[in-house]
Amino acid sequence: MTSRGEQRVGVLNGVAAYGLWGLVPLFWPLVDSAGPVEILAHRMVWSLALVAVALLVTRRWAWAVELLRNPRRLALVAVAATLISVNWGVYIWAVNSGHVVEASLGYFINPLVTIALGVLLLKERLRPAQWAAVGVGLAAVITLTIGYGQPPWISLCLAFSFAGYGLAKKKVALSGLESLAAETAVQFLPALAYLLWLGARGTGTFTSEGAGHAALLASTGLVTAVPLVCFGASAIRVPLSTLGLLQYLTPVLQFLLGILYFHEEMPPERWAGFALVWVALTVLSWDALRTARRNRAEARRLRAQQGVAVEGSAPSERAV
Repeated sequence: MTSRGEQRVGVLNGVAAYGLWGLVPLFWPLVDSAGPVEILAHRMVWSLALVAVALLVTRRWAWAVELLRNPRRLALVAVAATLISVNWGVYIWAVNSGHVVEASLGYFINPLVTIALGVLLLKERLRPAQWAAVGVGLAAVITLTIGYGQPPWISLCLAFSFAGYGLAKKKVALSGLESLAAETAVQFLPALAYLLWLGARGTGTFTSEGAGHAALLASTGLVTAVPLVCFGASAIRVPLSTLGLLQYLTPVLQFLLGILYFHEEMPPERWAGFALVWVALTVLSWDALRTARRNRAEARRLRAQQGVAVEGSAPSERAV
């Protein structure tokens, strides 16, 4: 396949991944009778089952042996599993409690939180445009706090848990499928124990709500794994700048669903807060694209200089 064809496949997979994540608010109400904690437990259990089958088929197990020999990476996997558990649980509860718009805000401000964590934890230096974006984002949170009458806790929890999760994953350095396998392996026993406890008490819904409900709970593994596979196929084919723009598809779709499908209220002060977030993201995206273009130009210049240097040395090499 040509490079252009590879990029086209990558973009399509990226749209599929972020599009599915954006449409997932339509799924969680279908299993609402189970309650958010039971749904979360099923998601953990069935995700591991699905990923284990995929790894068996592809025979990709060498990474697990290396991981088990590295206590530091294992600890980071446990941290990542904890953070994504919080993220999943809060998101499921938010959607099924009528807070889809506020949940979408969490993923809008996630890039800004990621930058802030990079400064605080990794001592990264920001460009002026990035500082401006973070400042506008902070103003947006203050505006939304006034509008809600309290800080937008759902948004902040989702943004910080996912940004922390991304940071932990970066340190672990596993591919998407392998990372999900490691994280759900950590989650599996507590989740299974909880489901067995619910079953023993007779309060679980897996066997009491019919075959359709059971099938939907089992399909939470697909809801988790399929977008991740698409994302992995995209990440290896398209530049990070393209992925950075595609990621906004998820909160945009969630926001539109919250307004148009779930009919959540949007008073003026909430619109003002979201508008500030979108301004911050516009600045951030413009800066990222400008920096990527500049880096590509610099790389081309260096390659051209190297080519000239090689041509200049050719006669002496031939003489030798």
